[in-house]
Amino acid sequence: MTMESSSGIDFNHWIYRLIALIIDSIIVGIPVYIIWNFLFWSIFWSGAYGSWLIFPFIFGIIQLFYFVILDVAWGATIGKRIMGLKVQMTNGSKVQFGQAFLRNVSKIYWLLLLLDWIIGIATPGPDRRQKYTDRMAGTTVVQVKQPFAAATPPPPPPPPS
Repeated sequence: MTMESSSGIDFNHWIYRLIALIIDSIIVGIPVYIIWNFLFWSIFWSGAYGSWLIFPFIFGIIQLFYFVILDVAWGATIGKRIMGLKVQMTNGSKVQFGQAFLRNVSKIYWLLLLLDWIIGIATPGPDRRQKYTDRMAGTTVVQVKQPFAAATPPPPPPPPS
């Protein structure tokens, strides 16, 4: 069952995308946070105060490349794969590096990403599944299977004779 508003917005699609983003942010965030703590403490003890301001930018850059590389290689990040989503061009072809970079550039900073989503949801476009940078890149995110679904199970064995 999908929740669709009178304006044609499929809210389940956006909820799945949000959950996928959270999963991916955790996947990227944990190692970045661990590495950053080691670097931060060495910088902190050396007297470079205020280095914590750099963390969101470093996290955003690493997250950007995580999304770009996996969108190009697999057509989806780990979070999107778990949620049954796939990134593709609006004509159905595979996403190339330039389009993947453009559609993910807003992930450098959380406020840009929030604006990207709000503009995409609030303004009508050719495809209601597109955030604003998806429209600019000519990409879209489609549902290819049910969330949390494993691969298609094999058919049952034939009955014994």
